[in-house]
Amino acid sequence: MDYYSKQISKLIEELSRLPGIGAKSAQRLAFHILNMPPEQVDELAGALTDARHNIKYCQECFTLTDTDICPICKNKARDHKTIMVVETPRDLTAYEKTGKYEGVYHVLHGAISPMLGIGPNEIRLKELMSRLTKEDIEEVIIATNSSLEGETTAMYISKLIKPTGIKVSRIASGVPVGGDLEYIDEVTLLRALEGRTEL
Repeated sequence: MDYYSKQISKLIEELSRLPGIGAKSAQRLAFHILNMPPEQVDELAGALTDARHNIKYCQECFTLTDTDICPICKNKARDHKTIMVVETPRDLTAYEKTGKYEGVYHVLHGAISPMLGIGPNEIRLKELMSRLTKEDIEEVIIATNSSLEGETTAMYISKLIKPTGIKVSRIASGVPVGGDLEYIDEVTLLRALEGRTEL
């Protein structure tokens, strides 16, 4: 039995397709949108449509941007000899928020996962290797996740790059700030130990 008119039901259904949005959240969002002033709804709809039609991949690092080259790759003040390899544009954003990394990035848009049928050709590895031959790169920092897929991808990239003579490093992973040691798994504790720095 339908509780709402066809258009309201359709709006709720479309909103519930978004990741992390369940039926109740979709319902809340739908009614919020319906109560917004018409011009705000038009701005929201326009922003969605514009983003979908105008956002593309940066021609250098493959993050999402609305220009051919993203602002990070365009920035001459960045260290273009150091490339940090990340899985997603969200990972890039997380590092940018630290304000401490001054190199450039390469976004893979995924990780190698034989279980899911994702091989090296399904992520942006060819493009990374192409950059390494065209540009004067001194170091590649592999910043994939500490998951099985992330580790597999990191090892694969490392084996590809090492013969070129370019320095390859992996981000340290370990104990999160505020974490209790007794609740942390052995692999994470071992990583924390191996990635220790002098005080």
